[in-house]
Amino acid sequence: KLIPAAVLIPLIIYENEITVLLTRRNKNLLHHPGQISFPGGHVDKHDASPERTAIRETYEEVGVSADNIKIIGPLDLYETRTGFSIVPIVGAVFPPFSTKRDPDEVDEIFEVPLCFCMDTRHHERHNHIFKGQIRQFHAFSYNNYFIWGATAGILMNLYEILK
Repeated sequence: KLIPAAVLIPLIIYENEITVLLTRRNKNLLHHPGQISFPGGHVDKHDASPERTAIRETYEEVGVSADNIKIIGPLDLYETRTGFSIVPIVGAVFPPFSTKRDPDEVDEIFEVPLCFCMDTRHHERHNHIFKGQIRQFHAFSYNNYFIWGATAGILMNLYEILK
């Protein structure tokens, strides 16, 4: 049984550019330590919807208030091999806003230009052995960040929709 989760794909709408806000997860976390991810997490029973989960988790992890987020809508459900069923929610984030990372969950907050993610020259495919089988996965290398796994897969879904 997959664990229900939701993430926000925070598209920061600047005057001349759109960026994607991402985090580097705390290296001591049980699930996906040190990986690049969107803000998000488990759906709590008091969350009325995946959108509410994504907004709540975004505030808890990076301090961006719901007042700065306009929900655009969900992407395709993303199921991980590690047992999560993720609803990715696209949200426009309007400056000015402040961030405040939760050090227990997030080591770093950073932004990647959306145009970088949408440029096929930056789309990578890699192989990895998982439970004795070769698996292929999407990835992006941006500066010193290696974006892969669910995060890269969700970005590729966004690319497919926007292209």
